Amino acid sequence: MSHAPTAPHRDRREPGEVFGSGFSLFADMLVVGLLTSVACLPVVTAPAAFAAASGTLRQTAHDGLPVGLGAYAGRLRACLSVRTLAAGLLIPVLVVVLAVDAALVRSELPGAPVVAPALALLALSAAVVGLRATAIAAPHQLSVREGLVRSAADPGGSLLLAAAVLLAALLVWSMPLLIPLLPGPLAFAATVVDLRSTTGREEA
Repeated sequence: MSHAPTAPHRDRREPGEVFGSGFSLFADMLVVGLLTSVACLPVVTAPAAFAAASGTLRQTAHDGLPVGLGAYAGRLRACLSVRTLAAGLLIPVLVVVLAVDAALVRSELPGAPVVAPALALLALSAAVVGLRATAIAAPHQLSVREGLVRSAADPGGSLLLAAAVLLAALLVWSMPLLIPLLPGPLAFAATVVDLRSTTGREEA
């Protein structure tokens, strides 16, 4: 029986460290969120950007080292490929599905009360599977099939990610100024859920 490696817990603060290691990880998550937002601007680079964010946060949690621009940029370059750019084209499709769903909610077309929730559930499920795919470590990184398998095998983790996506959507609706920071918490949530499910499989 093996256990996933964890970073040693520090009871003491380093010289000049005011808030402790937990706050440092929170700050790293926000930095990663900003870097991911910038990397997502071309839209098609979003899968690679989130995969780089997950890998960076995973390494930061393991080594206890602060997030660096060079480390994130290196991971982003490694994740960029024709396959990941093609996967990024699914994001506009998801946006169209949400737009159609919003239009159906406002309309009085027959079947709208049934189709609108179905489209919303489809979009939420796609977001969860996409996040899980970006959080998977090599050699299955950015594998939609593996993300789907892990989503089905770990319904509890999938529900946690769905809650994170819904909370992010609520924040976008209520406080749009937070949009540049939201990729960080989403990538962090996906990474933690993946580590949680991986540890559970190893202990089993």
